[in-house]
Amino acid sequence: MVKAYLQYEPAASFGVIASVESNIAYDSSGKHLLSPALEKIGVWHVRQGLCTKTLTPSSSSHGPSLAVTSIASSPSSLIAGGYGDGSIRIWDSDKGACETTLNGHKGAVTALRYNKAGSLLASGSKDNDVILWDVVGETGLFRLRGHRDQVTDVVFMSSGKKLVSSSKDKFLRVWDLDTQHCIQIVGGHHSEIWSLDIDLDERYLVTGSADKELRFYAIRHESVDGESVNGGGKSSDQNKWEVLRTFGEIQRQSKDRVATVQFNKSGSLLACQVAGKTVEIYRVLDDAEAKRKAKRRVHRKKEKKHSKEALEGVENGDKNNENKGDNSSVTHGPIETSIPTVTVPDVFKLLHTIRASKKICSISFCPITPKNSLASLALSLNNNLLEFYSIELGETKKTLAIDLQGHRSDVRSVTLSSDNTFLMSTSHNAVKIWNPSTGSCLRTIDSGYGLCSLILPSNKYGLVGTKDGTIEIIDIGSGTCLEVMEAHGGSVRSISALPHKNGFVTGSADHDVKFWEYQIKRKTGQATKQLIVSNVSTLKMNDDALVVAISPDAKYIAVALLDSTVKVHFVDTFKFFLSLYGHKLPVLCMDISSDGDLIVTGSADKNLKIWGLDFGDCHKSIFAHADSVMAVQFVPKTHYVFSVGKDRLVKYWDADKFELLLTLEGHHADIWCLAVSNRGDFIVTGSHDRSIRRWDRTEEQFFIEEEKEKRLEEMFEADLDNAFENRYASKEEIPEEGAVALAGKQTQETLTATDLVIERLDIAEAEKKRIAEHQEEENNRNVAVFQANPHMNGFHLLTMF
Repeated sequence: MVKAYLQYEPAASFGVIASVESNIAYDSSGKHLLSPALEKIGVWHVRQGLCTKTLTPSSSSHGPSLAVTSIASSPSSLIAGGYGDGSIRIWDSDKGACETTLNGHKGAVTALRYNKAGSLLASGSKDNDVILWDVVGETGLFRLRGHRDQVTDVVFMSSGKKLVSSSKDKFLRVWDLDTQHCIQIVGGHHSEIWSLDIDLDERYLVTGSADKELRFYAIRHESVDGESVNGGGKSSDQNKWEVLRTFGEIQRQSKDRVATVQFNKSGSLLACQVAGKTVEIYRVLDDAEAKRKAKRRVHRKKEKKHSKEALEGVENGDKNNENKGDNSSVTHGPIETSIPTVTVPDVFKLLHTIRASKKICSISFCPITPKNSLASLALSLNNNLLEFYSIELGETKKTLAIDLQGHRSDVRSVTLSSDNTFLMSTSHNAVKIWNPSTGSCLRTIDSGYGLCSLILPSNKYGLVGTKDGTIEIIDIGSGTCLEVMEAHGGSVRSISALPHKNGFVTGSADHDVKFWEYQIKRKTGQATKQLIVSNVSTLKMNDDALVVAISPDAKYIAVALLDSTVKVHFVDTFKFFLSLYGHKLPVLCMDISSDGDLIVTGSADKNLKIWGLDFGDCHKSIFAHADSVMAVQFVPKTHYVFSVGKDRLVKYWDADKFELLLTLEGHHADIWCLAVSNRGDFIVTGSHDRSIRRWDRTEEQFFIEEEKEKRLEEMFEADLDNAFENRYASKEEIPEEGAVALAGKQTQETLTATDLVIERLDIAEAEKKRIAEHQEEENNRNVAVFQANPHMNGFHLLTMF
């Protein structure tokens, strides 16, 4: 009889506040902030600091291709999310449901922008194209081609009749959406343009690049017959297609490249975020203030020149002085009578510089202006953190930070309590206690760099082994660190509980394996009972101990060493029993089955090896992952094994049949750690992408052969897609200047749909012939009643009426 297994499926993902691939954005109400969380979009209530909704794509393919790469909010409750596979999903933030999915781009979506009415959506991508979408009709209108490199930003202007796009090709392009043509190409940048924005009144357009300055352009409106609103332009007899005219530039404070430029909703402030730790806030003066400032500047310049000439006249004599005075009057005569020219420094004045603790990924102005300040600005940092600043005339103040719902760095270890109600995770500076069912963070405790962890059977205390060689004792109930013990001279790499005893074992880079006992008793002079840990014995090894594992009967201890071998000793006497050798690189993880028969080891050489613990013979060596195997664990009371690796995959194996059962995709970076529940009904994984994911066992059965066929079909389809793209891809690399194309995209689904349409047309054609033949026969003589093709019932009903 063919053996059946139970399916595991992704159930929950938590721990990510803001991922680095995408921008953040406020919704139209200003109450919620939309933050990317790998493949999901988190809707955070700013005042409460809570994630109220999570917008998760219901797609069969879970993997890095689904990462959110761009977010835009419309004036209504709709939200657009661009993804790494080129798709765009339109979400209703009130319902938390996906309204539609738009497929058109072949590369990751890098820019999204709604028009003021919210009826049109423009998207830019790594495939160098700009696509305009009809949001109401849920369809693509047209594709704009012309950029030679990735499109970095798009913005609507002239009441949505024109679109400006920026690109890594160092050019701005102005598109007329009525004629669907590029009407202006703006050069002048010396490096890639990363961002652009336009103020509310459409007076100025600003661009940010890796150049030392911010560039500003005056916008010509057709209604004012070519004259710029700020008076910074020349006469209207210039090129009538020249929508953007260079207004000027200002030097930036930072040397890092610009990542984002953004006006606030009223247009009174401009934020320039660089690819570093700073945001420069500029105040935007209105026309009257700018003109007054320009007048004062000219007046000061004139006074300075007059005083300088007077001084030089005294020194050089009356004759010289008279000549210079005459020149001065000739030069500056017109300035006294004419209106001074407004320049960029007259309009844009540096107000503040915000310095964050870590590198800033994205910024967003709140659309609602607070009562007691000029604006509110949200920042997402690259250490999984959201910060909110209040901008006032005199200073900027940090008002809120959302940081408790995730680790600041990689999740290095996860461990479950004996009743599966708690999950403990460690990172470089904190230990967090989670509810694995809901994904809510219950406790956060400051700690050292935790490499390994263990929750003791009582579920009241946790142990964390750190990079500094200490063991931290955590009180889970109160969320405090009770004691930090100096345990080893090197980093504590592994910690394992002793079965049926009040003890545990630690392995360290100082070549020592130490056995510890713990008891809960009252210390002298203290009212409450506390956990007291003491070192019982030490096993000296010849090299760094990377992993330790204890057999379920507490008879053997297996120690993986840096020399790529695993040494098995008797626990009671420390006498040497077996040496397991065969890995080409160090063993990074191992586990012993519940019955003590098998030991499985995972190594940096990408292999899993299954050994018998009775004789130390290698039953099977499996090339398991495309990168280092980081964690491996048996499902309790079975010979089924889970393994995770740096290739971002979770794999499920049968250690008796040496067969791969399942491959689970979902993480977006290296997976560091794994924990299996004591009933095997779910597993938890922690990753470099800072997410913790839970995978649940379902009642759905599957067979090995079926899974093999599925994997082969997926590989075949992927090869087909690649071959089709390579074969039918356009031969010319440079697109036609300002070309327009269809907004669609060829996918497996569209090809299947095309085949179905052709098949239905063939059926309809054949049916038409049958009807014609039947009618001819009817005219000649009496014949049987016509039997219609069942597929054509709808057509026959239509012909009857």
